[in-house]
Amino acid sequence: MKYKIVVFDLDGTILNTLEDLADSTNYALSVFDMPERTIEEIRHFVGNGIRKLMERAVPQGTPESMIVKVHETFTEHYKKHCADKTRPYDGIKELIENIRNSGVYTAVVSNKADYGVQILCKDYFPGLFDYAVGEREGIRRKPYPDSVNEVLRQFDVDRTQAVYVGDSEVDVQTAANAGMDVCMVGWGFRDEEFLKDNGAEFVVHSPEEAWEFINK
Repeated sequence: MKYKIVVFDLDGTILNTLEDLADSTNYALSVFDMPERTIEEIRHFVGNGIRKLMERAVPQGTPESMIVKVHETFTEHYKKHCADKTRPYDGIKELIENIRNSGVYTAVVSNKADYGVQILCKDYFPGLFDYAVGEREGIRRKPYPDSVNEVLRQFDVDRTQAVYVGDSEVDVQTAANAGMDVCMVGWGFRDEEFLKDNGAEFVVHSPEEAWEFINK
């Protein structure tokens, strides 16, 4: 196999987290008498971290101090409910197991708050990732390559021996900024047309196709 490490995004790539994200967002909005958002709106808001999700979800012109309160309320609720409706995509566990059985490292790099990444990886993929990291204080989030580069350093792997698997334009940009290959998936929060309009050269539509791409 060409690659020594496969780095995955989380939301929309290995886990369908949309309903829990929407529920916690709408809970936080309702606490402050703000209009709730639809699932489709939340789908398009996700990808740049929870803070950006809150900025997009609140009504235009909401003061910064109120956005902070909505964010805090979301966090408190999501910590308790992040796994209520979240589920792995069909075939994802088998894909990760195939990669590991080939002697290749596996990792998660997400813009999701780090607490969420740790909880969900432990709950749904125990022992299947060598490294998992989310958004943390002082580390620039994707599409900056900082967290991806940290993973490559951790395992002493050159970027030419790494591939990033994701579902959004942020992931396309992250891989480009890190100088590594990218495998975009079409089952997540963005459709194929949108991904190709935003720089994706190739989109897979099943974990089996992803395995063929990774194992080429």
